[in-house]
This record gives sequence, C-alpha cells and structure tokens, in this order.
Amino acid sequence: MEARVFPFEVDGRAGPLLLLYGVRAAASNVAVDDDELRVHFGPWSVTTARSNIAGVQVTGPFQWWKAWGLRMSLVDRGITFGSSAKGGTCVRLREPVSVKLGRFAIPFRHPGVTMTVRDPEALARTLSAPAGPPRSA
Repeated sequence: MEARVFPFEVDGRAGPLLLLYGVRAAASNVAVDDDELRVHFGPWSVTTARSNIAGVQVTGPFQWWKAWGLRMSLVDRGITFGSSAKGGTCVRLREPVSVKLGRFAIPFRHPGVTMTVRDPEALARTLSAPAGPPRSA
C-alpha cells in the first residue's frame, strides 16, 4: 500500500510549547505503509517495521501536562509524541526502539510509542490491519 499519512492533532495552547521542541505541523506526522511505521515530530523520529508491532489501542483523553511534547513514561519507558490531550494511538512493540534526533539515536529504548494524531481510531485500524503481500525483489 502507498503510505497513509496521519497528521498530529495540535491543541491550540500546545503550539508555543511544541515550538520549543522544534515541532511544527508541517514537519510532524505519522506514516504507515506495508513495511513500516514512521513517526516524525519535528526533529524527532521513530521508525519500526510493521512486523515489530505487538498491539495497538486508542488511549486518552490525557491531562495536558502529560500529553504535550516528547515524553517518556517512568512507569513503562514508553515514548509519547504529544500535541493534544484529546487522545492518541498507543503501539506496543515486540522489540524496543530508539528515538532519533536528526540522525542521532537517543540511547534509551522504548517498548511502546504513543502518538496524538487527529484520527487515532483510523491510525489504530490501519496498524491493526494485515500488511499487504510481501514485495518481490
């Protein structure tokens, strides 16, 4: 399948805070194709194979101070790319992934990724659907 792109939902008051993280709407989205999940949140990114996804669920709403910005949970070490307190899509991974800042990987590995896209249900459905047939070489 051609990559399906999900823009982030941005709470109006979150905009100035997100700019401190280098996050602009034009440089922030989630893309899903048959092979990969790619999250771009300004200069921050995560890429993982679809086969690495162990589970998907819609979560939230959140308290705004727990939802805005790039955040790591101290409970489960999951990473949140947060731009809205309305809710998001949480992806549990088989193998933890690192967040990148530009080309540089941050040393922490995260077993889950939460993204506050405009349509968390559609992202969850897309990630839960079987990927297309394997591509021939």
